[in-house]
Amino acid sequence: MSYDFLFAEETDQVEPIINGSWKILIVDDEPEVHAVTKLALSDFTFQGKNLTFLSAYSGAEAKKLIAEHPDAAIILLDVVMETDDAGLLVASYVREELHNEHVRIILRTGQPGQAPERQVIINYDINDYKSKTELTAQKLFTVIMSSLRSYRDILSLEQSRQGLEKIINASADLFTSHSMEQFIDGVLQQLTSILGCNEDALLVSSSLVAGNISGDVSDPHRLVVFAGQGEFERKEGKPVQDVLAPELMDAFEVALNSRGIVYRDNYLVAYCTSKFTHGSLLYISGLPGVMTENQKKLIELFSQNVQIAYENVQLQHEVEDTQREIVYRLSEAVEHRSIETGNHVKRVAFICYDLAKAYGLTEEEAERLMFAAPLHDVGKVGIPDGILNKPSKLQDHEWEVMKTHSSIGYNILKDSKRSIIQAGAIIALDHHEKWDGSGYPSGKKGEDIHIYGRIAALADVYDALRHRRCYKSAWELEQVKTWIESESGKQFDPKLVEIFNNRVDKLEAILQKYPDSDE
Repeated sequence: MSYDFLFAEETDQVEPIINGSWKILIVDDEPEVHAVTKLALSDFTFQGKNLTFLSAYSGAEAKKLIAEHPDAAIILLDVVMETDDAGLLVASYVREELHNEHVRIILRTGQPGQAPERQVIINYDINDYKSKTELTAQKLFTVIMSSLRSYRDILSLEQSRQGLEKIINASADLFTSHSMEQFIDGVLQQLTSILGCNEDALLVSSSLVAGNISGDVSDPHRLVVFAGQGEFERKEGKPVQDVLAPELMDAFEVALNSRGIVYRDNYLVAYCTSKFTHGSLLYISGLPGVMTENQKKLIELFSQNVQIAYENVQLQHEVEDTQREIVYRLSEAVEHRSIETGNHVKRVAFICYDLAKAYGLTEEEAERLMFAAPLHDVGKVGIPDGILNKPSKLQDHEWEVMKTHSSIGYNILKDSKRSIIQAGAIIALDHHEKWDGSGYPSGKKGEDIHIYGRIAALADVYDALRHRRCYKSAWELEQVKTWIESESGKQFDPKLVEIFNNRVDKLEAILQKYPDSDE
């Protein structure tokens, strides 16, 4: 799909890249040369900017001056000054030590024999070579004009290169977003970088992503807010006409009808599309008042990636939500089969998350454990009802059958490529191992037991003791705390027991929030 972007009228000129004026560095040991040059170019202008002259009377002064003014556009450079090759040494310094490839160096010499033209141009990266006798006012005007054009074009190409690099980095960052908040923050940060704003430029901005739930954005009055910041925060799901001022609504309609980008004052509205959907609209405020055509073209490229990145966030949510729902439904089915309520798996999940964070696991690991924890007893699907729901103590041979649920659960889950299911396999296998090595199925000991299994073991036992089962009544909190403390270093990781004791009030709040249906 082609983009019909609403840029200002285009011209052949590239906007001035540095503010104020073009800097010209005159390097010559004859004061008269400085005076004549300034006089000849006194009324010179290029793209609406005049010239600012900087003077150096020796090679040493020139080196210092060009280091202080890396944005100088042209150096008018004499060869013979304090030494016969002082000017050539300045040229080498600029290119090889300062690595300034942008400034145009025009060699002016009154003694051509001291620095043969061909040798100098080849060896010293000189852009032009003139004898002082041939530099009339008209020829000086011509060489300055052509050099400034070259300088402008070089900077424009460099800006484009840097901008494209930022586009690539911006797109990569957006595609790593896992939440809508991350996505919107990423859009703002990357636009700040692409447009070359200072770090605070967009801090007071607002942003909004809008689209149609059905994917049809042909009618702007059917659009709803997908995500927003600033004045549009917590407006998700609302029709855009209910949250936008008339002027902004008009900009939305123009962007939608043109399938392009609309610039108004200090904000933009961009139509974003991909091969997967009809499109959506992105609104960003707090932009610089005047943007160059180069910046607009970078925004055009950036906006083409925004929709795909946004869909990536949505797809990520869909995949994660699907995994979680499957895990909960499967786990609840197992718990119902054992005449227990589904809230047990929810409580164990949230308890695991709380303990994991307190233990020092990362947010990613803690969340993975929380989503996988409900699978800890999935292997019970392979245990006969007569054993699973027996209200009295199991016989030895029945207990051996019951213990196989750990391995059964592991074998059911182990071959999945999904991280949550993989974590579930680990938990199913290890959550009945004991710190002192007396657990099952493998008799693992201490830290050989995966941390997921150690945390799930404590969470599972704590919740089971605090609630009624077919074979026992619920225990009081103090009774549970005393027993868990007695199992520190035996059944449970001592560090986890200490964390449990410090956080038991928070864990009790989880039990209160998700009670069993008969409580």
